[in-house]
Amino acid sequence: MHWSQIGFWARKCFRFVVPESTVRKSSKPSAAFESAHAVDSQPVRERWVGMNIDGCEFPDELLYDPDGLVWARTSESGDVTAGITSIYAAVAGRVTKLIAKPRGVIYPRAAAIGFLESGRHFGPIRAPVAGLLEAFNGDVLANPRKMTDSPYDRGWFARLQPSNLAGDQKELFGLPVAHEMLSKQISALRVRCFAAIPDHEMFEIGTECSAVLVKLNDTLVGIPVGDVIHLVTDDPTSHIEMVRWSDQTGQPVIDERREGPLFHFLVRKAA
Repeated sequence: MHWSQIGFWARKCFRFVVPESTVRKSSKPSAAFESAHAVDSQPVRERWVGMNIDGCEFPDELLYDPDGLVWARTSESGDVTAGITSIYAAVAGRVTKLIAKPRGVIYPRAAAIGFLESGRHFGPIRAPVAGLLEAFNGDVLANPRKMTDSPYDRGWFARLQPSNLAGDQKELFGLPVAHEMLSKQISALRVRCFAAIPDHEMFEIGTECSAVLVKLNDTLVGIPVGDVIHLVTDDPTSHIEMVRWSDQTGQPVIDERREGPLFHFLVRKAA
Protein backbone atom coordinates (compact mmCIF):
# COMPACT_ATOMS: atom_id res chain seq x y z
CA MET A 1 0.00 0.00 0.00
CA HIS A 2 1.38 3.41 -0.94
CA TRP A 3 1.85 5.98 1.85
CA SER A 4 -0.67 8.30 0.18
CA GLN A 5 -3.25 5.51 0.40
CA ILE A 6 -2.42 4.92 4.06
CA GLY A 7 -2.92 8.60 4.79
CA PHE A 8 -6.26 8.55 2.96
CA TRP A 9 -7.58 5.59 4.94
CA ALA A 10 -6.32 7.10 8.20
CA ARG A 11 -8.22 10.33 7.48
CA LYS A 12 -11.27 8.35 6.44
CA CYS A 13 -11.13 6.37 9.67
CA PHE A 14 -10.82 9.39 11.95
CA ARG A 15 -13.60 11.26 10.25
CA PHE A 16 -16.09 8.99 12.01
CA VAL A 17 -14.67 7.82 15.33
CA VAL A 18 -13.56 10.80 17.43
CA PRO A 19 -16.35 12.09 19.69
CA GLU A 20 -16.79 15.88 19.40
CA SER A 21 -16.60 16.24 23.17
CA THR A 22 -13.06 14.87 23.17
CA VAL A 23 -11.63 16.76 20.18
CA ARG A 24 -8.81 19.18 20.91
CA LYS A 25 -9.24 22.51 19.09
CA SER A 26 -5.54 23.11 18.57
CA SER A 27 -4.05 22.02 15.24
CA LYS A 28 -0.70 21.42 16.94
CA PRO A 29 0.05 17.87 18.13
CA SER A 30 -0.54 17.40 21.84
CA ALA A 31 2.44 17.81 24.17
CA ALA A 32 1.74 14.35 25.58
CA PHE A 33 2.04 12.73 22.16
CA GLU A 34 5.08 14.79 21.15
CA SER A 35 6.85 13.76 24.35
CA ALA A 36 6.03 10.09 23.87
CA HIS A 37 6.94 10.08 20.15
CA ALA A 38 9.88 12.45 19.86
CA VAL A 39 12.86 10.99 18.01
CA ASP A 40 14.97 8.81 20.33
CA SER A 41 12.71 9.70 23.25
CA GLN A 42 12.04 7.20 26.03
CA PRO A 43 9.07 6.88 28.37
CA VAL A 44 9.56 8.48 31.77
CA ARG A 45 11.48 6.02 33.95
CA GLU A 46 13.03 5.82 37.36
CA ARG A 47 16.31 7.71 37.56
CA TRP A 48 19.12 5.19 37.39
CA VAL A 49 21.76 3.99 34.96
CA GLY A 50 21.17 0.53 33.62
CA MET A 51 20.78 -1.90 30.76
CA ASN A 52 17.80 -2.43 28.46
CA ILE A 53 17.34 -6.02 27.31
CA ASP A 54 14.49 -6.60 24.85
CA GLY A 55 12.56 -3.72 26.39
CA CYS A 56 13.13 -4.82 30.00
CA GLU A 57 15.29 -2.58 32.15
CA PHE A 58 17.85 -3.47 34.80
CA PRO A 59 19.82 -0.96 36.95
CA ASP A 60 23.59 -1.42 37.04
CA GLU A 61 23.80 -1.03 40.81
CA LEU A 62 21.76 -4.14 41.63
CA LEU A 63 22.44 -7.85 41.94
CA TYR A 64 20.04 -10.37 40.38
CA ASP A 65 19.04 -13.87 41.45
CA PRO A 66 19.69 -16.79 39.05
CA ASP A 67 16.05 -16.75 37.88
CA GLY A 68 16.13 -13.04 37.04
CA LEU A 69 13.01 -12.43 39.14
CA VAL A 70 14.39 -10.76 42.27
CA TRP A 71 16.99 -8.06 42.84
CA ALA A 72 19.16 -7.08 45.82
CA ARG A 73 20.62 -3.71 46.75
CA THR A 74 23.31 -3.54 49.44
CA SER A 75 23.71 -0.49 51.68
CA GLU A 76 26.58 1.01 53.67
CA SER A 77 24.85 -0.12 56.87
CA GLY A 78 25.02 -3.73 55.69
CA ASP A 79 21.29 -4.19 55.11
CA VAL A 80 19.96 -5.59 51.84
CA THR A 81 16.84 -4.24 50.13
CA ALA A 82 14.96 -6.65 47.87
CA GLY A 83 12.31 -6.34 45.19
CA ILE A 84 11.07 -7.85 41.94
CA THR A 85 12.60 -7.28 38.51
CA SER A 86 10.93 -6.00 35.37
CA ILE A 87 10.80 -9.62 34.19
CA TYR A 88 8.69 -10.70 37.17
CA ALA A 89 6.55 -7.56 36.85
CA ALA A 90 5.81 -8.44 33.21
CA VAL A 91 5.05 -12.07 34.08
CA ALA A 92 2.68 -11.12 36.90
CA GLY A 93 0.95 -8.19 35.26
CA ARG A 94 -0.89 -5.72 37.48
CA VAL A 95 -0.35 -6.91 41.08
CA THR A 96 -3.53 -6.70 43.14
CA LYS A 97 -2.46 -8.29 46.42
CA LEU A 98 0.75 -8.81 48.40
CA ILE A 99 1.23 -11.22 51.29
CA ALA A 100 4.17 -10.68 53.66
CA LYS A 101 5.78 -13.47 55.70
CA PRO A 102 6.47 -12.83 59.43
CA ARG A 103 9.18 -10.30 60.29
CA GLY A 104 11.91 -10.98 62.82
CA VAL A 105 12.57 -14.42 61.37
CA ILE A 106 15.76 -15.65 59.71
CA TYR A 107 15.06 -16.97 56.22
CA PRO A 108 17.48 -18.94 54.02
CA ARG A 109 18.42 -17.61 50.60
CA ALA A 110 15.70 -18.29 47.99
CA ALA A 111 13.05 -18.86 50.66
CA ALA A 112 9.70 -17.17 50.12
CA ILE A 113 9.44 -13.97 52.16
CA GLY A 114 6.15 -13.01 50.56
CA PHE A 115 3.72 -13.71 47.75
CA LEU A 116 2.25 -11.63 44.97
CA GLU A 117 -1.10 -12.10 43.30
CA SER A 118 -2.56 -10.70 40.09
CA GLY A 119 -5.37 -11.58 37.74
CA ARG A 120 -3.13 -14.07 35.94
CA HIS A 121 -0.40 -15.08 38.40
CA PHE A 122 0.24 -16.15 41.99
CA GLY A 123 3.81 -16.72 43.07
CA PRO A 124 6.48 -16.25 45.73
CA ILE A 125 8.85 -13.36 46.26
CA ARG A 126 12.08 -15.05 47.29
CA ALA A 127 14.87 -13.72 49.50
CA PRO A 128 17.93 -12.95 47.38
CA VAL A 129 20.14 -13.46 50.45
CA ALA A 130 19.80 -15.35 53.72
CA GLY A 131 19.12 -13.25 56.79
CA LEU A 132 16.79 -11.65 59.29
CA LEU A 133 13.68 -10.18 57.72
CA GLU A 134 13.66 -6.70 59.24
CA ALA A 135 10.94 -4.73 57.45
CA PHE A 136 8.51 -4.49 54.56
CA ASN A 137 7.58 -1.53 52.40
CA GLY A 138 4.30 -0.45 53.96
CA ASP A 139 3.38 1.74 50.97
CA VAL A 140 3.60 -1.24 48.64
CA LEU A 141 1.60 -3.51 50.94
CA ALA A 142 -1.12 -0.85 51.06
CA ASN A 143 -0.95 -0.15 47.31
CA PRO A 144 0.44 -3.19 45.41
CA ARG A 145 0.28 -1.27 42.13
CA LYS A 146 3.46 0.58 43.17
CA MET A 147 5.42 -2.67 42.96
CA THR A 148 4.97 -2.90 39.19
CA ASP A 149 4.83 0.85 38.53
CA SER A 150 8.22 1.39 40.16
CA PRO A 151 9.89 -2.00 40.77
CA TYR A 152 13.41 -0.69 41.39
CA ASP A 153 12.61 2.36 43.51
CA ARG A 154 9.35 3.04 45.35
CA GLY A 155 8.21 -0.52 44.69
CA TRP A 156 10.86 -2.28 46.80
CA PHE A 157 9.42 -5.10 48.90
CA ALA A 158 11.57 -6.02 51.91
CA ARG A 159 14.73 -5.24 53.86
CA LEU A 160 16.92 -7.96 55.33
CA GLN A 161 19.91 -8.12 57.65
CA PRO A 162 22.09 -10.67 55.81
CA SER A 163 23.68 -13.55 57.69
CA ASN A 164 26.12 -14.63 54.97
CA LEU A 165 26.34 -11.78 52.49
CA ALA A 166 29.78 -12.66 51.15
CA GLY A 167 28.70 -16.20 50.37
CA ASP A 168 25.30 -15.30 48.99
CA GLN A 169 26.72 -12.65 46.67
CA LYS A 170 28.52 -15.44 44.82
CA GLU A 171 25.10 -16.81 43.85
CA LEU A 172 23.89 -13.46 42.50
CA PHE A 173 24.73 -11.72 39.23
CA GLY A 174 25.60 -8.13 38.50
CA LEU A 175 25.69 -6.40 35.13
CA PRO A 176 27.09 -6.91 32.56
CA VAL A 177 27.65 -10.55 33.63
CA ALA A 178 23.91 -11.00 34.21
CA HIS A 179 23.04 -9.99 30.64
CA GLU A 180 23.08 -13.52 29.19
CA MET A 181 21.07 -15.00 32.06
CA LEU A 182 18.45 -12.23 31.94
CA SER A 183 18.18 -12.43 28.16
CA LYS A 184 17.57 -16.19 28.32
CA GLN A 185 14.88 -15.74 30.98
CA ILE A 186 13.09 -13.10 28.91
CA SER A 187 13.06 -15.51 25.97
CA ALA A 188 12.12 -18.60 28.02
CA LEU A 189 9.23 -16.85 29.77
CA ARG A 190 8.17 -15.03 26.59
CA VAL A 191 8.26 -11.76 28.46
CA ARG A 192 7.17 -8.51 26.83
CA CYS A 193 8.15 -5.39 28.78
CA PHE A 194 6.44 -2.06 28.12
CA ALA A 195 6.69 1.44 29.59
CA ALA A 196 3.92 0.49 32.05
CA ILE A 197 1.99 -2.57 33.16
CA PRO A 198 -1.39 -2.56 31.38
CA ASP A 199 -4.62 -2.52 33.36
CA HIS A 200 -6.75 -3.41 30.34
CA GLU A 201 -6.16 -5.41 27.15
CA MET A 202 -7.68 -4.87 23.70
CA PHE A 203 -6.86 -7.47 21.04
CA GLU A 204 -8.35 -6.15 17.81
CA ILE A 205 -7.06 -8.46 15.09
CA GLY A 206 -8.85 -8.18 11.77
CA THR A 207 -11.00 -5.30 13.05
CA GLU A 208 -11.42 -2.13 10.99
CA CYS A 209 -9.77 0.97 12.42
CA SER A 210 -13.03 2.82 12.94
CA ALA A 211 -14.41 0.02 15.10
CA VAL A 212 -11.14 -0.23 17.05
CA LEU A 213 -11.12 3.47 17.90
CA VAL A 214 -14.79 3.50 18.85
CA LYS A 215 -14.08 0.66 21.28
CA LEU A 216 -10.95 2.45 22.58
CA ASN A 217 -12.94 5.63 23.24
CA ASP A 218 -15.69 3.65 24.99
CA THR A 219 -13.15 1.81 27.14
CA LEU A 220 -11.47 5.06 28.22
CA VAL A 221 -14.80 6.46 29.39
CA GLY A 222 -15.28 3.59 31.82
CA ILE A 223 -11.83 3.42 33.47
CA PRO A 224 -10.08 5.56 36.12
CA VAL A 225 -7.59 8.28 35.25
CA GLY A 226 -4.09 6.82 35.12
CA ASP A 227 -5.15 3.34 33.99
CA VAL A 228 -3.27 1.93 31.00
CA ILE A 229 -4.77 0.17 27.97
CA HIS A 230 -2.70 -2.24 25.87
CA LEU A 231 -4.04 -2.19 22.31
CA VAL A 232 -2.95 -4.82 19.77
CA THR A 233 -3.94 -4.44 16.13
CA ASP A 234 -2.86 -5.70 12.71
CA ASP A 235 -3.99 -2.53 10.93
CA PRO A 236 -1.02 -1.29 8.80
CA THR A 237 -2.23 2.31 9.17
CA SER A 238 -2.35 2.12 12.95
CA HIS A 239 0.67 4.35 13.66
CA ILE A 240 -0.76 7.24 11.65
CA GLU A 241 -4.20 6.64 13.11
CA MET A 242 -2.91 6.70 16.68
CA VAL A 243 -0.93 9.89 16.06
CA ARG A 244 -4.07 11.65 14.89
CA TRP A 245 -6.27 10.09 17.59
CA SER A 246 -3.86 11.12 20.38
CA ASP A 247 -3.68 14.67 19.01
CA GLN A 248 -7.44 15.00 18.77
CA THR A 249 -8.34 13.45 22.13
CA GLY A 250 -5.34 14.49 24.24
CA GLN A 251 -4.90 10.90 25.43
CA PRO A 252 -1.16 10.04 25.49
CA VAL A 253 0.30 7.02 23.76
CA ILE A 254 3.14 6.16 26.15
CA ASP A 255 4.67 3.23 24.26
CA GLU A 256 4.40 1.51 20.90
CA ARG A 257 6.18 -1.22 18.98
CA ARG A 258 5.76 -3.56 16.07
CA GLU A 259 6.18 -7.32 16.34
CA GLY A 260 5.81 -8.96 12.94
CA PRO A 261 2.35 -8.10 11.57
CA LEU A 262 1.09 -6.85 14.95
CA PHE A 263 1.26 -3.32 16.35
CA HIS A 264 1.22 -2.70 20.11
CA PHE A 265 0.19 0.60 21.72
CA LEU A 266 -0.04 1.64 25.37
CA VAL A 267 -2.50 4.42 26.13
CA ARG A 268 -2.68 5.99 29.61
CA LYS A 269 -5.96 7.72 30.43
CA ALA A 270 -5.40 11.42 31.06
CA ALA A 271 -7.56 13.63 33.24
